[in-house]
Amino acid sequence: MGHGWGVRLLLIEDDTTIAVPLADGLRRSGFDVDAYGTAATGLSALADADLVLLDLGLPDLDGSEVCRRIRATSKIPIIVISARSEEIDRVLLLESGADDYLVKPFGTRELVARIRAVSRRTDAGSLEEATRTLGPLVIDLAAHRVHLGSEELDLTPKEFDLLVHLSSDVGVIQRRREILESVWDEHWYGPTKTLDVHIAALRRKLGDPAWIETVRGVGYRFRVPT
Repeated sequence: MGHGWGVRLLLIEDDTTIAVPLADGLRRSGFDVDAYGTAATGLSALADADLVLLDLGLPDLDGSEVCRRIRATSKIPIIVISARSEEIDRVLLLESGADDYLVKPFGTRELVARIRAVSRRTDAGSLEEATRTLGPLVIDLAAHRVHLGSEELDLTPKEFDLLVHLSSDVGVIQRRREILESVWDEHWYGPTKTLDVHIAALRRKLGDPAWIETVRGVGYRFRVPT
């Protein structure tokens, strides 16, 4: 089951060996994807998009210039994707208006996590579904409320964010570092014990430890107990 929630992504990438599988993976994650091979065609489709995935090495225009042109008329989130890390000048990209970047190769799940993170930072409400229902668990993302059956759970803001992150990929192992970076901060250097304490509290409030499975040495997996 995908969690793209009808969000339309504009992928501007001239290499079809990258664009085709990337678009397919994002569609399987529930997103609508429009893919274009040039800056000109991509920019012409900007009005219909919720977020832009932009390759730096386009044939007709430099990626940084594309960022600047988008920013001249729109606040739409932009994630830059590039084949070589040395191409990426973070300061230049951020000054040009990009919200984040990823260096190829990267996995679809990592990209989806970045899309979610950017959507939170840019406050793009259209990128979040209103509610998420997982068996008896109902998460109201807009109101920040959680119900388990007929009971409303009393979660702290951080417990709520953690639950939202874990439940975004049911049945998939989520690595500790990935969880910390998404729920706390991408530059989190504090004790990882913080995560364990919050997981324990969340399990208690969910009333059944089977909701969150520990994968030793790796991270956690969210499940709907049967």
